[in-house]
Amino acid sequence: MQIQLLGTSGCHLCDVAERMVRRIAPPLGFALELVDIAEDDHLVEQYGMAIPVLKCGEQQLGWPFAEEQLTQWLQTLAQ
Repeated sequence: MQIQLLGTSGCHLCDVAERMVRRIAPPLGFALELVDIAEDDHLVEQYGMAIPVLKCGEQQLGWPFAEEQLTQWLQTLAQ
């Protein structure tokens, strides 16, 4: 399964979230796609003040999230 990390360059929290996801998601069978919201005005309008956000289909996990929350969210998606 693929999850998206919505963020933008220069976002410290996005970098923290990316490192966490890259460590936790692959062993659970997930691939990560980075989406830079700065490249899409609609995404900036929707997520500009909320990034980083993880998205898989209609399911979302917004920051802040801890490793345990991320793991639980991914396990729920995998069911």
